[in-house]
Amino acid sequence: MANRLVIVLLLGLFTLEEGSVALTFSSKLVHRFSDEAKERWMSRGGDVSLVDSWPEKNSVEYLELLLSNDLKRNRIDVESQTQLLFPSEGSQTLFFGNQFYWLHYTWIDIGTPNVSFLVALDAGSNWLWVPCQCIQCAPMSSTYYPSLDRELSEYDPSLSRSSKNLSCSHQLCKSRANCKTLNDPCPYIAEYSTEDTSSSGYLVEDILHLASVSKHASKNLVQASVVFGCGRKQSGTYLDGAAPDGLMGLGPGDNSVPSLLSKAGLIKNSFSICFDDNASGRILFGDQGLASQQSTPFLPIGEKYDAYFVGVESYCVGSSCLQQSGFQALVDSGASFTYLPTDIYNKVVTEFDKHVSAKRVSLQGNSWKYCYNASSKELLNVPSMRLIFSSNQSFITHNHIYTFPDDQGFTTFCLTVMSMDGDYAVIGQNFMTGHHMVFDRANLKLGWSNSNCEDLSNKTNVNIRPPPDVGSTAPLPTTQQQSTSNTHAVAPAAAKTAPSKSSAASLQQFHSLLISLMSSLLLCNLMGLLQSSD
Repeated sequence: MANRLVIVLLLGLFTLEEGSVALTFSSKLVHRFSDEAKERWMSRGGDVSLVDSWPEKNSVEYLELLLSNDLKRNRIDVESQTQLLFPSEGSQTLFFGNQFYWLHYTWIDIGTPNVSFLVALDAGSNWLWVPCQCIQCAPMSSTYYPSLDRELSEYDPSLSRSSKNLSCSHQLCKSRANCKTLNDPCPYIAEYSTEDTSSSGYLVEDILHLASVSKHASKNLVQASVVFGCGRKQSGTYLDGAAPDGLMGLGPGDNSVPSLLSKAGLIKNSFSICFDDNASGRILFGDQGLASQQSTPFLPIGEKYDAYFVGVESYCVGSSCLQQSGFQALVDSGASFTYLPTDIYNKVVTEFDKHVSAKRVSLQGNSWKYCYNASSKELLNVPSMRLIFSSNQSFITHNHIYTFPDDQGFTTFCLTVMSMDGDYAVIGQNFMTGHHMVFDRANLKLGWSNSNCEDLSNKTNVNIRPPPDVGSTAPLPTTQQQSTSNTHAVAPAAAKTAPSKSSAASLQQFHSLLISLMSSLLLCNLMGLLQSSD
């Protein structure tokens, strides 16, 4: 028989078997605040004043100390269950239209002292990068950007006390083939689907400044260590107005900001974005959405979840759901508009055109093919659009047309759905508008619900889930449902000898608090409170 060591923790026994011979040793476990522990402490010359400060067993002070120790030992685990994080300058996202390539942005602070950057939000990629020690970057001066009221920034690692280069030996370095030695700074190049658009430089590690809001805590500042690109050279649209001050990749890769925050234990492995009709919105890290939201599972690429792909079963225009209109789609906040495979696109625009009574027009210099001049009455009859997912989950689009200013009593509008080569679609920002979009990476699903995208930056408390009586307007799959945690503590067993009324009430209160903690947390704490003798 092979040698084996079996440790029976609950009994405090240690069994060692060598061939057919079994030796059993016992080890006594001593509570850190027991009388025996006090005697051992004193026999070894321990500080008498410390022993005198130990609380009496089962006193209010004793239970307070145990509870305090629970919270200290499990502070990160407990807070990450409900904590929501957002950039320290606020959860608000910004939209500048064509001036910044129809992307949504947010201000973030990096480094010590902190420097602000206006980064584009992109769920279709992973790297966070900012302009840095520029060889080829977009202009930084606000004079180039009429919508801005402050200058854009360039990151300089030498000016941040908390900055350090990421070496080629680091696990997040994906370009070791380009390294001469493992001690060299790790190079990176991020290439994007837009032709000739990229960012390149080397990787650094520094502080990302965030703020937190939770059910039970007011707003607090949080400093998170993140890895990002020192973007020395940009190309393509990044020189023409798209993401001139950097980009935050929100994808499922291990180098994205949501992944780094989750691995650090700061948040649940999820985030949400919300874009409204008023050129604003919000972003929240750690948000898993509402219990009443609809959802659909992410689809793997091969065997990996490398991007946010979902399966659309049918596409509906008005009251008509088109036959054989299913497809797979990448959900990408870095895409301004929505793109469909050519065969699906042709079916959709044909059905849309049938339902529009306004006159179709051709606009020069416009990529949208289906545009119309409509009266105010005709504008009211523009057909709606819906995507149907598995389990009859329905996604209603709120922003599938773009309207131009009135011209002599008519409004020109265009369908902002476009065709693309390939067999998958891209669901872009225009379809996400008006929805609270939840990228729940922990449960591998996309969630959504209608929302006005209220900015939570100045809130001191957040209701992460609705009241228990709030129901869903559409059925959710059983495996997809989320439930509200039970907040009722189990009543402690009655003691044989009751203390005074006030003391009994206090003891019952602390017992209830302790019992209501998760069983896993209690087990972890008990192992910490028990010490074996030498």
